[in-house]
Amino acid sequence: MILADKIIRLRKKYGWSQEELAEKMNVSRQAVSKWEAAQTTPDLDKILQLSALFGVTTDYLLKDEIEDEEFTDDTNDTNVKKLSLSEANAFIAWRKTASVLIALATMLCIVSIMPLLILTSASQLAYINISENLAGGIGIISLFLIISVAVVIFTSVGFKNKPYEFLDNEYFETEYGVVGMVKERQKAYHNTYIKTNIIAIFLCVISPVPLICGSFSDNDFLCVLFLIVTLLTAGAGAMLFIIAGVRWASMQKILKEGDFTQKEKKKSKVKGTVTLVYWLIVVAIYLSMLFSFDPSNYQSSWIIWPIAGVLFVAVIVLCDFIEDKHDKQN
Repeated sequence: MILADKIIRLRKKYGWSQEELAEKMNVSRQAVSKWEAAQTTPDLDKILQLSALFGVTTDYLLKDEIEDEEFTDDTNDTNVKKLSLSEANAFIAWRKTASVLIALATMLCIVSIMPLLILTSASQLAYINISENLAGGIGIISLFLIISVAVVIFTSVGFKNKPYEFLDNEYFETEYGVVGMVKERQKAYHNTYIKTNIIAIFLCVISPVPLICGSFSDNDFLCVLFLIVTLLTAGAGAMLFIIAGVRWASMQKILKEGDFTQKEKKKSKVKGTVTLVYWLIVVAIYLSMLFSFDPSNYQSSWIIWPIAGVLFVAVIVLCDFIEDKHDKQN
């Protein structure tokens, strides 16, 4: 029996479709189809992964003369990470805490511009004795201090999440009871997840209202105050999105659902790199405007963020289109 027939036999034994096997192997469905049609042969890494996935020896897979399945000793199977019930519970609990920390750090990034806006606007008022340069300097210092706190929080969350990075980067299996426990938690959280997202959407939709109201005033300082209300409202919506999304994603990761199937995780690596480069460029443009020390830039630089947010959606859609086209070609 050749390798192609053995792959078909084992796949059907486990009740998996070609698509499901492809997700577990982190390859395209076309690749699995070619293996089973004996048009191509998996490379050594994929042979080892198939061996670990099906629990059979590599000799059984590679030697045509071996007809009967030769199973590996589970005690020596170190190729596939097993997620225990205690690890799953600990991960979900940690991500619940991390969701609040990430939301807080995000809110700090949003409000970091507020002292600069308030001080530079206040410097235009006759009854406040502060120069534009001093106001701008204090505002920029405040901005960097607040951003620094946010960066510390993001970094701390990243370090504490390292023990669970295998959920994103490696193929893993769950021990008995894990899937049932996570599905029960997901079911219990489902209504809260929906309600939280509805509130978040509402806050984001109404967030421009204060800014629109402020646009009818001739008082620049009042306009800035309305802008701050807009930023706080949008920030509150963003916080709710993050808290709900991170908690929901923690359960999807374990269940390998939604954006965390093998196929989607492969896409997310590309999108992660694009996202990092994109926002670094946006931040660089934003800081270059602030460091121009032109007071007019302090008032208008905030517009970069909503524009960048809209363009970012287009960039992600383009990434998905290119990745899907690449998968079809392979």
